[in-house]
Amino acid sequence: MTQLPAAQKSSDGVKTLYGGTGTRRITVRDLAAAKERGEKWPMLTAYDAMTASVFDEAGIPVILVGDSMGNCHLGYDTTVPVTMDQMTMLAAAVVRGTSRALVVGDLTFGSYQEGPVQALRSATRLVKEAGVGAVKLEGGERSLPQTEAIVQAGIPVMAHLGLTPQSVNTMGYRVQGRGDEDAHRLVSDAKAAQNAGAFAVVLEMVPAELAAEVTRSLQIPTIGIGAGPDTDAQVLVWTDMAGLTAGRTPRFTKQYAQLRQVLGDAAKAFAEDVVGGGFPLEEHSFH
Repeated sequence: MTQLPAAQKSSDGVKTLYGGTGTRRITVRDLAAAKERGEKWPMLTAYDAMTASVFDEAGIPVILVGDSMGNCHLGYDTTVPVTMDQMTMLAAAVVRGTSRALVVGDLTFGSYQEGPVQALRSATRLVKEAGVGAVKLEGGERSLPQTEAIVQAGIPVMAHLGLTPQSVNTMGYRVQGRGDEDAHRLVSDAKAAQNAGAFAVVLEMVPAELAAEVTRSLQIPTIGIGAGPDTDAQVLVWTDMAGLTAGRTPRFTKQYAQLRQVLGDAAKAFAEDVVGGGFPLEEHSFH
């Protein structure tokens, strides 16, 4: 049997995170092993079983059921209105649609800010009712007690620093970590999250040089979104990535398809067939 090079194995012999052939779920230990060997990996959001199954089959190792569903799936202006009921229902769908990806569920605004007890209750719900393998919460120093409580209960936690969309009413949508004081605070928050037990840190809309510094200073993986090329992983909201989002998209996104145009063209072709008598035909009918 041909031996795979070390860079093609995780700690338990499974191939690399992206494109691996293992049938078991990716775990946080696999992400830690990827950090050790310098392997970069992709993460995408998903909010339903069908889309999640496509990404799972494509080899995406980590799928985030983000509260970004508020903007791109539920029609809200921000992520703030998303509820734990909505998150639990859609996260469960994503879990059902996947077999290999690590599914991470967001703790929604108002579901953990009261303190560790509320945070643990919310995280436990996502694990028990939705079946996620990890949870994500926003905030640095202010969220450390929550992180510690959830981790101590045996639930992996992904931290989220930089632009934290749930705080849009106080910070707005702008790059975070500019200036020595803000940069120092972000580095400190990242290290504190690691010390509290977080297995990874999302860095959103952070200067590339600062994100690189954070990545070098941590033993856990960093996941960038608008944070330059030097983080350990990259995440995009899938509707931005696939060109389904209407209007302007953030500068840090890249469109890899034009699904909005494809779906629009398909809908128009269907409508024209119906109006013109081209559908249904004999082969689409029963007798």
